[in-house]
Amino acid sequence: MSDVLAIREFSDELAVHFRDINAEWINAMFRLEETDRDVLENPRARIIDAGGVILFVEAGGLGIVGACALQKTGATSYELTKMGVRESARGMKVGECLLAAIIERASSLGAEPLYLLTNARCAAAIHLYEKLGFRHDAEIMARYGARYERCDVAMRYHAEALP
Repeated sequence: MSDVLAIREFSDELAVHFRDINAEWINAMFRLEETDRDVLENPRARIIDAGGVILFVEAGGLGIVGACALQKTGATSYELTKMGVRESARGMKVGECLLAAIIERASSLGAEPLYLLTNARCAAAIHLYEKLGFRHDAEIMARYGARYERCDVAMRYHAEALP
């Protein structure tokens, strides 16, 4: 991890960044769905109090530039969701730093499966997910994919897939 990037835990004071960072990229590429609005407006209730995690990346001189959540969806299952990086911080490895931290946290929670739902238009993000151990998964798509209208890619984390 870069010396200028630091991981921060969720706090109610940082909730506005979770909402704004994610609304920025979702609105730029798609449209906010009702499920997005619910989670982004109520992160403590929908993620934290339900057994999940939200992490942020703070960049020196720029403040909070990235956010990502683990949403508990079953006894041990977690969805990696709402991962976004401010446009002003792209190219600084913020996404990779954040993804590595959230995978580490998921591992410490015993997440099985750890999965994500996305869209093929998010090619750069999909490449990063693949690089850090996620693989495309038809079973995850069948089980969870209907959650979002825009979902056409489902991936599951496989630690053994790492080089």
